[in-house]
Amino acid sequence: MPHYTIRTARRSDLPALEWDGAYTHFRRLFARAYEYVLRGEATIFLAEHPQDGIVGQVFVQYESNRPELADGNERAYVYSFRVKPAHRGQGIGTRLMETVENDLRARGFRRVTLNVAKDNPRARQLYERLGYRVVGEDPGQWSYEDHNGHRRFVSEPAWRMWKELSPKT
Repeated sequence: MPHYTIRTARRSDLPALEWDGAYTHFRRLFARAYEYVLRGEATIFLAEHPQDGIVGQVFVQYESNRPELADGNERAYVYSFRVKPAHRGQGIGTRLMETVENDLRARGFRRVTLNVAKDNPRARQLYERLGYRVVGEDPGQWSYEDHNGHRRFVSEPAWRMWKELSPKT
């Protein structure tokens, strides 16, 4: 998979995260996540293809108002993980998650937490293959302000998964 580059996001990448309009409604969420990056509270990793641009992404939050997800010390939270359909099955997701885990290990984190939608068995299979295990459920009830300033409510029941990170070798 040498034609894909995994790197951290830059402010100029934010429009590409909207994936040609499919995720425009998350524009404000993406901007807020990038502000966390600037404050050192998060990282956004991207998979980039030379011709197709940004084809994968994953956000990592170090601390959360929900400490069961991220506590700023031992546990970090992964979210907004996606790979464009035309690029799935080529190892991009695995490389993105390996990059996340290596970065968190280097920062001293010992556990990665994530939620995977119950209606996304393919993603759950990927996580399980990478060593994550289901530890509970999450109702997946949340809201956000879309790009037009309207409040949107989401109900996305999910499996809570985590993985213990082995120490750096």
